[in-house]
Amino acid sequence: MATKMLLFTLCCAMCLRASWASKARHFRWEVGYLLWSPDCEENVAIGINGQFPGPTIRAKAGDTIAVELKNGLHTEGVVIHWHGIRQFGTPWADGTASISQCAINPEETFVYRFKVDKPGTYFYHGHYGMQRSAGLYGSLIVDAADDEIEPFAYDGEINLLLSDWYHQNVYAQMTGLDSKPFRWIGEPQSLLINGRGQFNCSLAAVGGANACNISTGQCAPVVFRVLPNKTYRVRIASITSLASLNLAIGNHKMMLVEADGNYVKPFTVKDMDIYSGESYSVLITTDQNPSSNYWISVGVRGRLPKTNPALAILNYGPNSPRKLPSSAPPITPTWNDYAHSKNFTYKILSRQGTVKPPTKYDRQMIFLNTQNKIDGHIKWSINNISLVLPPTPFLGSISYGLKGAFNAQKPPENFPRFYDVMKPPQNPNTTQGSNVYQLKLNSTVDVILQNANALAGNVSEIHPWHLHGHDFWVLGYGDGRFTKKDIAKFNLKNPPLRNTVVIFPYGWTALRFVADNPGVWAFHCHIEPHLHMGMGVVFSEGVEHVRNIPTEALGCVRLNFGPDQAQRITKRARREFGSLSSDDAGFRAWQITGSGFEEVDLEEAAMRSEGGNGDGIRRRRQRRDLKAATTTRFEGGDGDKI
Repeated sequence: MATKMLLFTLCCAMCLRASWASKARHFRWEVGYLLWSPDCEENVAIGINGQFPGPTIRAKAGDTIAVELKNGLHTEGVVIHWHGIRQFGTPWADGTASISQCAINPEETFVYRFKVDKPGTYFYHGHYGMQRSAGLYGSLIVDAADDEIEPFAYDGEINLLLSDWYHQNVYAQMTGLDSKPFRWIGEPQSLLINGRGQFNCSLAAVGGANACNISTGQCAPVVFRVLPNKTYRVRIASITSLASLNLAIGNHKMMLVEADGNYVKPFTVKDMDIYSGESYSVLITTDQNPSSNYWISVGVRGRLPKTNPALAILNYGPNSPRKLPSSAPPITPTWNDYAHSKNFTYKILSRQGTVKPPTKYDRQMIFLNTQNKIDGHIKWSINNISLVLPPTPFLGSISYGLKGAFNAQKPPENFPRFYDVMKPPQNPNTTQGSNVYQLKLNSTVDVILQNANALAGNVSEIHPWHLHGHDFWVLGYGDGRFTKKDIAKFNLKNPPLRNTVVIFPYGWTALRFVADNPGVWAFHCHIEPHLHMGMGVVFSEGVEHVRNIPTEALGCVRLNFGPDQAQRITKRARREFGSLSSDDAGFRAWQITGSGFEEVDLEEAAMRSEGGNGDGIRRRRQRRDLKAATTTRFEGGDGDKI
């Protein structure tokens, strides 16, 4: 209880600080298709305002960000998720199609407005279909507020946004994933640093047959200029569709200081693993030979690499940026050296002063990650349910008590004792569902992510899991099947706060969070094809406390409802707008539920549920229509609609 009160107090303090010095930062974006050559091979990408990757957002903790987003994609919807931003009080701005909002239709505009409450390295990306894989992403950097001092100092910054790139378009990829027989997307053709890479050649192969002959253009080498004997903060974020990565900077050690927007206990490494959805900050000192430049190398981990490492240049001034490093690029550790990966991951601990987790949980859920089949189609499942998303966003259907919008059956919170996680499933069949885990507001929740063997023998994959709307404490990792005895091993002293965490092959990862953010939140594997194949769950908490949901967020809601649902909608209207008459409440309910409900249905429903005759609604509509007609004439219209 003390921890929960401390969290509440800290949130209040951040809100007060934000109100004193915060700014509103406005952006006007249009998402569209681009012909682009990220790795020197022209392809179709999804970009923002004609650029790829999208524009970098820079703000300070406490600021409000407002992004007016127009969908310029002619044949598909779009949303943008602000990865790592917890969206306190604005769950509809989380940017998850069918969960927090309806997809934005072609030529329509939606305004994302939210506060960034703490400094850190974040990013944004598409969260509809597999648009992230098509290039819809960019960086979001939140600096410390003016009155806040970070626990480390540096002279400059370098920003690395890491991604992978496919030559096959995402529509063909999704079709293959949904096909029978199954067609896997394969390994990426290139790795990109800040949207640039080189396909089928290497910058380091000077004069060789595999050498790149590139100096300018969209796939030109990325160069980071630095000065000798300075300390630089290197911000790193992975937005990959599939690849787990390893980063190294030639001849330079890296001190880790931040993970997913939270400060960590500093430690030094020569290289580091980074999984899709994770972000870090490291400090480097430019204390090497100033007459040389140095390679920044990014290679594939966790899968047999069939993709060349991505390379960038750390350019010591005043050397020419065209001067290639004299030494060879760092070598990526062997792809399946999991001991190396775990050695790095297990070292990540919270910095002194970080809020500690509650000592006990109110609810524990164990999620078994398995590969399964449905009518011969290959899927990923959690406790034998493969996630499918409904057309009506969960936030709207739960908020307004709409029946039939999703599967109301309680989803399983554990899996059978006899299941052997070290072997392929004896029964590979699974089911699909749109079930929701309903969490008690302000309760402490433990989630154990349990990895297992896939359909093929001796295969268990890495899965990075991302939680929307929250940070969580990573209490521990282990090999094999999780048991109650493992609880005694949990780290309650200094567990790191994260929003994305990895589960290693045949292992488990334990995390704890407080369900203190009213809304509906996705929790899923951040590997794009795995999510497409059903690897995720949905949490709901305190939705009755959510206020002022924009009508544009729920414009796709179209459901028939009876008197009982109309009564709930009317009550919701009263909560939103205060004391209203029966007819007035019904009318206001029409306003806040969006265009999906016909006015006449709400009139009749209000009369059935409250006993009114609808005269108040009709009089109010007449006044509204008269005012609209007058406004039309004033603005130069003909007013014929009356």
